[in-house]
Amino acid sequence: MRPPNPPSPERSAELRRRFAEEARGERPDLSLLCLLLGAEADGGLDEPGIDAAQMELDRLAGLVPFRPGGPMSWATALHHLLGAREGFRGSPADYQRLESSLLHEVLRRRRGLPILLSVVWMEVARRAGAPVYGVALPGHFVVGFGPQEQQVLADPFDGGRVLSGGDAEMLVAGATGTPLHPSMLSPADPLDVVLRILNNVRAWAAARPERSDVGLWAVELSLLLPSHPARLRYERAQLLVQRGDFLTGAAELDAYAEVVAAVDEPAAERVRRQADSARAMLN
Repeated sequence: MRPPNPPSPERSAELRRRFAEEARGERPDLSLLCLLLGAEADGGLDEPGIDAAQMELDRLAGLVPFRPGGPMSWATALHHLLGAREGFRGSPADYQRLESSLLHEVLRRRRGLPILLSVVWMEVARRAGAPVYGVALPGHFVVGFGPQEQQVLADPFDGGRVLSGGDAEMLVAGATGTPLHPSMLSPADPLDVVLRILNNVRAWAAARPERSDVGLWAVELSLLLPSHPARLRYERAQLLVQRGDFLTGAAELDAYAEVVAAVDEPAAERVRRQADSARAMLN
């Protein structure tokens, strides 16, 4: 996907300001963060488009039948509404599309990656009053309903199919080759969800060197989150050099080397040499 009109520098700066502000708020709004991310990817997503996506989530929540029962009732209701009736689900081909990581496109296409479909499930269920949260299983994101002792898991990528304990164990074993540990079933923090989405975007771009522009904005949004891996600064520097911004990239490499030097001087020296090489490209 190449957006027909990438956001202007002024629009991008405003989106990033709002993204950082929301991420640092007391209760970050997951859907808004995902939509601001989408607007950074797609300059065609303007403010009315962001509002329309939020209204679609509200509309879907209004279709959830009142369920006075427990977690299984909620999981079943969301499966029938979002999976069976509205057609939200995923397929292997969705892993090859950038749109599969953009909430507004997932709402339009009814297709996406497991984590984005889980965002739809979470945001619709939350608006309807369900005890819902994301569960970041290794390699496959799902949603959970209810407290851990009564937890019911559902897989939005498979239309919201309710998972048995054995199903969850198979998902983890297939992704990691290791057993399911109870800690893997804990609710995911909204900002961790956003970082994981950005990681997916970065991975998509890394497999397509011609789309280093996508990799760069994904790294830069990740750096706006209150907590992020320090190595992202190194990745940003490499992308700047790759895109021909040698001086800025070299300065970023030098700054990263200073951070690394406190714990690993040989590694810091290797980064400094990379900075020298980047500056030499100007000659």
